[in-house]
Amino acid sequence: MIGRLVARWRYGALLLAIGLLAAACGGGNNDGGSADGGTELSGTINIDGSSTVAPLSEAAAELFQEQNSGVRVTVGTSGTGGGFEKFCAGETDISDASRAIEADEKQACASKGIKYEQVQVANDGLSLVVNPQNTWAKCLTVAQLKTIWDKGSKVNNWNQVDPSFPNEPLKLFGAGTDSGTFDYFTKAINGEEGRSRSDYSATEDDNVTVTGVSGTKGGLGYFGLSYLEENQGKVQGIQVDGGGGCVAPSKETVQDGSYTPLSRPLFIYPSDKALERPEVKAFTEFYVNNYQKIADEALFVPLTEEQAAQAKQKVAQLAGS
Repeated sequence: MIGRLVARWRYGALLLAIGLLAAACGGGNNDGGSADGGTELSGTINIDGSSTVAPLSEAAAELFQEQNSGVRVTVGTSGTGGGFEKFCAGETDISDASRAIEADEKQACASKGIKYEQVQVANDGLSLVVNPQNTWAKCLTVAQLKTIWDKGSKVNNWNQVDPSFPNEPLKLFGAGTDSGTFDYFTKAINGEEGRSRSDYSATEDDNVTVTGVSGTKGGLGYFGLSYLEENQGKVQGIQVDGGGGCVAPSKETVQDGSYTPLSRPLFIYPSDKALERPEVKAFTEFYVNNYQKIADEALFVPLTEEQAAQAKQKVAQLAGS
């Protein structure tokens, strides 16, 4: 018994020594998981915005809260546009976005005195998905996709896309108009942001698109790559020909740039006021310092080393550290 007590005392003394050494070297851990000086963090961090980026922020929140049980991180999914409305009204600390902030949103933030940085946290590819019973649409060209999705399109059967396709009703599912995914997809495929047919099942919740396509033999939808990877068996991805041949959406093709034109960066926007709070500063630093693990957890394509260095620099500048 005495031997065990001594061993425990020595172990505790060792941990204390390590903690004191870490504090002497600058305080806090390198992952941004605690406040300077080892102070226990507490408080609530409010995040809202893109449903595509939400799994990333949820993974970051879960990992961060494992080390900081006194902090509660909430992640909403009102879409990129809806998230910026809340963010620029001062209602949230961090905004998730699957596109860059736009001019009217910048003006809204400026009118409230909210300063921020655009911080890239991962890479993503938009994936086109069909029902597993679809045996004919293995690859679609950008021209075919535009024929389907362009404003005013009346295509409602697969044989209108390609005469070799069967006489099967085509039902469409995709992102709502407040979504950055909608903005990105319409610009990449139809040539103009927001240019799209309106007679499709639109939603800010990508899980609704999964349900719709999986339950409709002639269904076709689009969302972020992570939702395809999470729902293998329910839906199947198809290849896209952006002019250089058919390429399947994957982490590898997004990272190397061969999956065109549907690869994109994903962002968070922390505000300067929020970063004055130690729990928000620690969380944001944790997010960018652990980009690889967070991307792996959420099934996204991680940043390159150069992208990660830029993200860390932006957070440090905005936080004044």
